[in-house]
Amino acid sequence: MVTAFPPEARPLRALLQPRSVALVGASADARSFGGFVLGNLLRFGYGGSLHLVSRSSAEIQGQPCVKTVEELPEGLDLAVLAIPEAGVADALKTLAARGCRSAVLFASGYAEAGEDGRVKQEALAALARDTGMLLLGPNCMGFTNYAGAVPLTFEPLQRIATDGQPGIGVLAQSGAMAANLRDAFLGRGLVVPCVCSTGNEASVTVEDVLAHYIADPQISVIALYAEQIRRPALFLRLAAQARVAAKPVVLLMPGRSARAREAAASHTGALAGDHATASALLRREAVVVVDTIDELYDTAAVLLRHPAPPAGGTAFVTGSGAMKNLALDFADDIGLPLPALADATVQALRAMLPDYAVAENPLDYTTIGVRQPGLIGELIHTLLADPAIGSGVLAIPVGPEVAQRDKAEHIVPALARAAKPAVLVLTGDTGAIEPFFVEAIRASGVPFFRSADRALRALRRVAQYGESLQRAARADATRTPALPLPGDVPSNGLYAEYQGKAWLQAAGIAVPRGALARHLADAERIAAEIGYPVVIKAQASALPHKSDVGGVVVGLADAAALRAGWERLQASVRTHRPDLVLDGVLVEGMGPRGVELVVGARRDADWGPVVLVGLGGIWIEALKDVRLLPADLAEADIVQELERLKAAPVLHGLRGQPGVDLAAVARVVAAIGAQMRANPDIAEIDINPLVAYPDRVLALDALLCMKVAS
Repeated sequence: MVTAFPPEARPLRALLQPRSVALVGASADARSFGGFVLGNLLRFGYGGSLHLVSRSSAEIQGQPCVKTVEELPEGLDLAVLAIPEAGVADALKTLAARGCRSAVLFASGYAEAGEDGRVKQEALAALARDTGMLLLGPNCMGFTNYAGAVPLTFEPLQRIATDGQPGIGVLAQSGAMAANLRDAFLGRGLVVPCVCSTGNEASVTVEDVLAHYIADPQISVIALYAEQIRRPALFLRLAAQARVAAKPVVLLMPGRSARAREAAASHTGALAGDHATASALLRREAVVVVDTIDELYDTAAVLLRHPAPPAGGTAFVTGSGAMKNLALDFADDIGLPLPALADATVQALRAMLPDYAVAENPLDYTTIGVRQPGLIGELIHTLLADPAIGSGVLAIPVGPEVAQRDKAEHIVPALARAAKPAVLVLTGDTGAIEPFFVEAIRASGVPFFRSADRALRALRRVAQYGESLQRAARADATRTPALPLPGDVPSNGLYAEYQGKAWLQAAGIAVPRGALARHLADAERIAAEIGYPVVIKAQASALPHKSDVGGVVVGLADAAALRAGWERLQASVRTHRPDLVLDGVLVEGMGPRGVELVVGARRDADWGPVVLVGLGGIWIEALKDVRLLPADLAEADIVQELERLKAAPVLHGLRGQPGVDLAAVARVVAAIGAQMRANPDIAEIDINPLVAYPDRVLALDALLCMKVAS
């Protein structure tokens, strides 16, 4: 399926599929950048017109040279600048004036090197904008289009024919990471149609290359390393296109830690965004966000074989009780379900297994593989047919030559026939594998590992991808009207609690009975109407943290306690904030104890809105047990996320305490998400705590913050 380019993404035909190339900085020194590029072009048999610029040579390896850029033909598709930074700007100006459509810039010393370099890079970006010229880099390693025999990088490479087979498109801002990914996939015998390093991205960004890869019929999976996604809205739209086109995007994006964000800035001149928010919204579009480079290698390889995997847990098959036990522990550690099997599956397995084997998942088939190697394949297919199973792992030792031949002839073909992702793990670390066995594995296309841990991590990501595809189909596409705001927006954008609660009530979210009191007499009347005990809270848009100034008094049991509490609250606020004028004091009924949750939402300036749900009250900062979710998640999927909290057992009831109404919690999360989508001026919403009971929920505190002009 070919997908049209969005208008913001620049078509890259002239860059990645050039019909004419100029090499500026060509050199007879085979180990110079220009020498490496020329060697690559000649080895690959580049079929377009080739033009060399060299100050010192009239001819290199039989190719004629000109001395200056001004002598090049007009209207070239691409120029490779294998020259120092000092000469780049003038060369580009001349090339642009001569109608050159694109250029690859290897030179460093730009935004990654500090403010002076950033100014130079912005000048390159301005030239690209003004002339329409596409610039790949600077500070990049170029690209290699294996499918089109265009190797414009300074690494010496050998041509590898793709023969039109589907493969993995490699895309990275880091040149070294692009090379790492390329070598890993080629080392597995996988097809890599194109490898591209975008470097500092003065002009061409990962979004542009991603659009090109999505439209390329030979690329089935996209493996991406990005330290910053510079056009998030476009990237999310492209990710949605990739999802619709059944082209998985597997992304490794550093920046979870503060030190990683600092390193990214120094490495590519990138300014890191909010990693957690980006990850939540990327997963919404079924981008497979991984944590390690091993996961990037492994997950992309599995998805190349199975680009539309089903959701579901994993079946782990082995002939070792020890491996079975280790798999149970490790799968639990990483959150990969090893589901219980359906009765029909158990009965089918029992018919094949000896009496002393247990028909369960993980499955230890004992020693039957020694006598009946073909039976292992039948066991795997039986497990994969179970509706709860989305993928399978077979973890077995390499064994002696005779055993390897059995596995090559019986087990590998069985795994290759699997309709669901099924991977082979040969345990024993670097234990020798016979060449015929290696060849059988490669020819089959079965994803192959030497580590069960890595296989399980990869299948966890594959399962998450399958789940993301289903969730995207269930996403809430309704257009909820934006609720009217509770009065004029304060200058700081922050509404007082009583205003925020009025807004929550309009959204269908329950809050305690109560009202705003301007005077003590008002408070006494309100308390009498709602009944004691009550809580009183100071109210002003400039006072979001009321407890810090003594602005909250709880447990007032009668009128006398209310009067004393009122005076204490007023005195404390005057002491701490003598300049503050209160709107009044909120008087509310005290609710019964329940499970305290937090439900919040924030709008990232680059990525858009996300919602948050988790353990609230004082525990949110201590335990950080929360889930960050896209704002359009369906209620059933929100419940599923609640089940993934570490505190999930608390929600179901512990030590005689009743469970809470998860559906009611999900409705609150969905309502907050709907309002974030409906009103782009909302910056943040915070309900902490949202108290959950067996039959309802109650918002005890509320913060509503609007965007304000900077």
